[in-house]
Amino acid sequence: MEATPWVNSQSGRRKQVVAFVFTIKEELSFDYGPKANFKKKKLKLGCFNGLPAFCKTLVERMQRTEQLRDFVPVELCDLEYVPDRGSAIDPHFDDFWLWGERLVTLNLLSDTYLTLSKDDQPGVEVLVPMPRKSLIIVSGPARFQWKHAIKRDHIQSRRIAMTFRELAPEFLEGGPQEDTGRKMIDLAKTFRGVAVGGQLSLIQS
Repeated sequence: MEATPWVNSQSGRRKQVVAFVFTIKEELSFDYGPKANFKKKKLKLGCFNGLPAFCKTLVERMQRTEQLRDFVPVELCDLEYVPDRGSAIDPHFDDFWLWGERLVTLNLLSDTYLTLSKDDQPGVEVLVPMPRKSLIIVSGPARFQWKHAIKRDHIQSRRIAMTFRELAPEFLEGGPQEDTGRKMIDLAKTFRGVAVGGQLSLIQS
């Protein structure tokens, strides 16, 4: 993982992304890599060429557990958090159109907490411990009803989060974009992926 360049992200984080480059409000493009526009619900495979080789054994180990036996990730996002940069991530939902039921995160290097909250319950937070080397599955109400975040004061030393995402039903068998989903899954399983990198530039529509 460390052999792949890190790219500056938001809120003091750095990232490596192997999959689709996007924001909700506008389409963004790196120097290379596929693109998704959540607002317009458009997807381009572009240069996506699979998950990286270094995570193949990890994915296989996950799939040997009962909860993840049928988990087929098509995206990996590595995020680096360090206290010196004030690294954090604000409360948010991962997209529901493209990403499916389970968000799977492997927490590396240091302990932290995942903070769950609801907009209609201000002041109410659920802190989920994430010890070093732990794996967490966010699904069900935690995925679809509660926003998740990592607070700055919960980053005490360098932390790396490896988050794997699966496809939503729209892209699976019987869904309206089944063919596109099958292509993404086939590419992901090659484990020949290269991280999306370079400078961000707006694509005018």
